[in-house]
Amino acid sequence: MELIVGTRRITPAAIHPIPGGVEAELRGDAVLPLLDEAFQGGGRVEMLGGGMDRRPMDVAGIEMRGASTLVTLLCAGEAPRLN
Repeated sequence: MELIVGTRRITPAAIHPIPGGVEAELRGDAVLPLLDEAFQGGGRVEMLGGGMDRRPMDVAGIEMRGASTLVTLLCAGEAPRLN
């Protein structure tokens, strides 16, 4: 699974499902686009792949842990319909 943050694709180092969303571990520069979208507002974060494919996500938590960052993402709606 990957995250789509704005126009960038980010592959988390690890991703774990939680009730209503996922926890994604990001390392290095992968966290920067997510922080920009989360704090500037109006940005878009979506899942790509798995059971939550194309679902919009809200950033619910950010926990920095030295060399990695744990991001909690909660589903913010249904996946758009494909025509």
